[in-house]
Amino acid sequence: MLPNSLAFLGFFGVVAVTYYLIAARWRWALLLIASAYFYSTFDPRYLILLLFATLVAYSATLLLERTRGGTTGKWVMAIGVILQLSVLVLFKYADFFLESIEPAFRGLGLLSEATALPRLEFLLPVGLSFYTFSCISYIVDVYRGVLPAERHLGKAALYVAFFPKLLAGPIERAKPFLEQINRPSAFKAAAVAGGLQLLLWGMFKKVVIADRLAPLVDAAFQTPAFQSPVALLVAVYLYAFQIYCDFSGYSHMAIGAAGILGIRLLPNFRRPYFSASIPEFWSKRWHISLSTWFRDYLYIPLGGSRVAVPRVYLNMLIVFLASGLWHGAAWTFVIWGALNGLYQVIYLAIKPAREGFAKLVRLPRPLGNFLNILITFHLVTFAWIFFRANSLGDATNIISRIWDAIPRLPTLLTNYNWTPELMISGVLILFLLGFEALDERKPLGERLAGQPTAIRWAFHYTIIFALLVLGAWGTNEFVYMQF
Repeated sequence: MLPNSLAFLGFFGVVAVTYYLIAARWRWALLLIASAYFYSTFDPRYLILLLFATLVAYSATLLLERTRGGTTGKWVMAIGVILQLSVLVLFKYADFFLESIEPAFRGLGLLSEATALPRLEFLLPVGLSFYTFSCISYIVDVYRGVLPAERHLGKAALYVAFFPKLLAGPIERAKPFLEQINRPSAFKAAAVAGGLQLLLWGMFKKVVIADRLAPLVDAAFQTPAFQSPVALLVAVYLYAFQIYCDFSGYSHMAIGAAGILGIRLLPNFRRPYFSASIPEFWSKRWHISLSTWFRDYLYIPLGGSRVAVPRVYLNMLIVFLASGLWHGAAWTFVIWGALNGLYQVIYLAIKPAREGFAKLVRLPRPLGNFLNILITFHLVTFAWIFFRANSLGDATNIISRIWDAIPRLPTLLTNYNWTPELMISGVLILFLLGFEALDERKPLGERLAGQPTAIRWAFHYTIIFALLVLGAWGTNEFVYMQF
């Protein structure tokens, strides 16, 4: 059952109504049953891995309560984390590793050209990377004394399996989530209205924008050798907005659905294409829950920024390489992560030169900020080519063909077949940017709250009408469900 389907809306509606009708002490049970059912609709076998991750996290944290601190506690924490990662490695990275070492085996004469190492070919369970990281953060936080272990197995399981966030985050921390589960809030009309607004807006971004862009992007990236340079260039720009609307749409839906149930989840996106630098993009605006996860559980333990400058740069590169691998078991994701890490390092390394140039040129602040946003957007968009391409060969082919065509772009763009679908997509992207420019100054919820009832309802009905008329319902999975 895809979240971008009418079936999901019906399922969620039943859960939400029942949630407020039953006694507060049983709400965790309803949500756990609903989460298990929801996950089973993809493949009931996935529940085995979900149960394993839950039991490991639950057992490890209870043991940590008894062995607080000391060598024993470190071993319990380490074993719990290793067990969580072992499933992720086995199901997600084993075949990638085998494929990567084949050339070395052939070079040593241990493998002929006609043979290959056996593959496990496990089906990657949806949401595995997300709930694995949730379990790891829970174990480490209990070890650090951030929160006590949750002794109620059902509530601990709900933290791992909570269905709005299960497939693609946010990667919620255990402490705020469990506190809310243990003290469920009463029905609040304002919270429900705010959740509905966010749910609708997320659905709009996914169903109306991302899924309309998907066929245009797929056509170019599936067969890049047979596409014109302009078609590839257009697809690259469209993909930047497809992946943003797809992933942020899911996050908005998850946060909105949880908000309707009176549960606050971490914010995950804050208009990332308005970032004026790569550090701002990653630390404050894009996939915030993952960025802060890597900061707290990898970057800071490596030494963070408290070490010598070369080591700081190395720590950043390690984090972004790990982020690339987290996203997918392919060299394209490794290159994508490395690129973003290099962006970060270069940005910090040239800080004196940037500041000197800014003093020398003295651009008006709005113009300087606009140029910084434009540069950041294009750096991110260039890296997205590796993220989306089916292989490194395809990525380099796309880049080289666009690069070679730059002198002829004005003519090629003029003669390109701008289809009605492309024009509609362009209008939707402009609407998105205009809307987010307003949202940057004052959030949507605050704007609507101050408007008359007629205007608020007009906005809601406009979004619903767009969903019904322009939406591509249930046709595409969310991109991040693959990770």
